[in-house]
Amino acid sequence: MGLFGVRDALRIAGDQGLDLVEIAPNADPPVCKMLDYKKFKYEQDRKAKAARKNQSKVEIKEMKFRPKIDVGDYETKKGHVIRFLKKGARVKITIMFRGREMAHPEQGRLVLDRLAEDLKDVATVEQKPLMEGRNMHMTIVPIKGAFDKKDEKGDEEVTEKEN
Repeated sequence: MGLFGVRDALRIAGDQGLDLVEIAPNADPPVCKMLDYKKFKYEQDRKAKAARKNQSKVEIKEMKFRPKIDVGDYETKKGHVIRFLKKGARVKITIMFRGREMAHPEQGRLVLDRLAEDLKDVATVEQKPLMEGRNMHMTIVPIKGAFDKKDEKGDEEVTEKEN
């Protein structure tokens, strides 16, 4: 609308039933806009709510192993890790060492390498195995679309067995 003094701009906005809102205070001269402030705030809140709704929360699950884990326990825990990955969560794998096991960290490394190898078709290693105190950590993330293909094959197998 042009350049106005503050009083003139407030009067014009009041006559139209609008509010005078300062858009760029650091500009020379400052830039203001005439609008309905309640409607403006309402629209801003809706945009912020929509942005929060579309935001994805990354969940980190943790699975603890021991360096001398038995085959059955390993398979059970690997199944839990796969279940977490199917839900889209990152999984932090922890190897806990006790007592004299600390003398052989390579055994824990072997368990982590074996797990990474077993899960290479559904997950990738985000953080390589790292020793922290008495624990060794590794983080894995699911591969996008890896479980969609498996579910389709699983459905086909079920229908073939029913026939």
